[in-house]
Amino acid sequence: MPAKSKYDVVVIGSGPGGLAAAIEAKKNGAEDVLIIERDLEMGGILLQCIHNGFGVEVFQKDLPGPAYAQHFINETLSLGVEVLLDTMVLDITPQRRILAAGKSSGVVDIQARAIVLAMGCRERTRAQIRLPGMRPAGVFTAGTAQRWVNVEGYMPGKNFVILGSGDIGMIMARRLTLEGAHVERVLEVMPYLTGLTRNFVQCLLDYDVPLQLSHTVNRIIGSKRVKAIESVQVDERWNPIPGTSEIIPCDTLLLSVGLIPENELSRKAGVQLDSLTGGPIVDDHLETNVPGIFAAGNVVHVYDLVDWVTEAGYAAGKSAALFALHEREKEIRHVPLRADETVRYVVPHSLDKDSLAEGNVRLQMRVKSPVESPVWIEVRSNGNLVARKAEPYARPGEIITLTLTSRAYDEVQKATDLVVGVVKR
Repeated sequence: MPAKSKYDVVVIGSGPGGLAAAIEAKKNGAEDVLIIERDLEMGGILLQCIHNGFGVEVFQKDLPGPAYAQHFINETLSLGVEVLLDTMVLDITPQRRILAAGKSSGVVDIQARAIVLAMGCRERTRAQIRLPGMRPAGVFTAGTAQRWVNVEGYMPGKNFVILGSGDIGMIMARRLTLEGAHVERVLEVMPYLTGLTRNFVQCLLDYDVPLQLSHTVNRIIGSKRVKAIESVQVDERWNPIPGTSEIIPCDTLLLSVGLIPENELSRKAGVQLDSLTGGPIVDDHLETNVPGIFAAGNVVHVYDLVDWVTEAGYAAGKSAALFALHEREKEIRHVPLRADETVRYVVPHSLDKDSLAEGNVRLQMRVKSPVESPVWIEVRSNGNLVARKAEPYARPGEIITLTLTSRAYDEVQKATDLVVGVVKR
């Protein structure tokens, strides 16, 4: 059972974003901080990510996922953050009342002065992408296969086809190959890679796993177990091109077709969601439209690097602590941030006009289509240039970051909105 019925800050989820939020809330004066985690241990998805590539920005080290998580778990416990494990949050009200239930804790009713939503994201399933064909055993999401292989010690099959060039799918192509399986190929419905280029090189090219762009699964073949899939090439509207179908024998199909922020609780709390990201609409303090409810990490939008999730957790935890301690005295003057026709979305969705007087603000975005030539990432207001950054290219599978500094302060004060776009150099 939790020690109290009232807390300064309650964090929902103990992945990298939630751990960072709890740590920073403690460091910024929140005395009573509680993490509620539905799993049996802290760490989130990092516990099954045994490959390296974590911590390059935060620690300047190349760590595996569990090692990265353990650093923050240790710090969380050393600071005296309370943790409620094996407990599912059932409801959150706009008044920041939390109802949860667990095997050991029973039903828990908690009032929070501030809440940080850090539930992470989940994978899209076969039903959500409407894959036709039979319904045999052997169709899994890539994350499920990752859990089985890395944590449970089970191999889900011997001969694989992977649908989707997302990062988890490409990483599993390498992992399965190292375990002795054969990955026939990776199919991607888009005409470009949807994951990081480094994973394409390290996980597909280095292990001779073929990638077919503009291809998808037209049909799953098999009654009790997958025997094969039928692949087909698609046009720019994803319509199958006649005469391009191919039967690929395999016993397992992995789906790496995108991630969705976990936001059932956010809806219950009255949080407004972005229809493009599926995550909460937040300002640069990572506060939602519901006062005192903040959000950080993959629950807002799906990040490329865990280091960025940690930094977002730090920002949300600090903001939550300040709100809980009533240290935010002034009224926030927001200016909207929006994407032009070249950018799919930008986070945060609005900017506190006074934030640049206190420090830099990081904007993160994804472009709609790839530009394989040098570009400017620009922020404009009323046609005036506020900030710009040079990039060698812009790809939908890789988040682009632009940092606003104090030099943009005067323009932001005059702005009625800030528009983010990509221009060829």
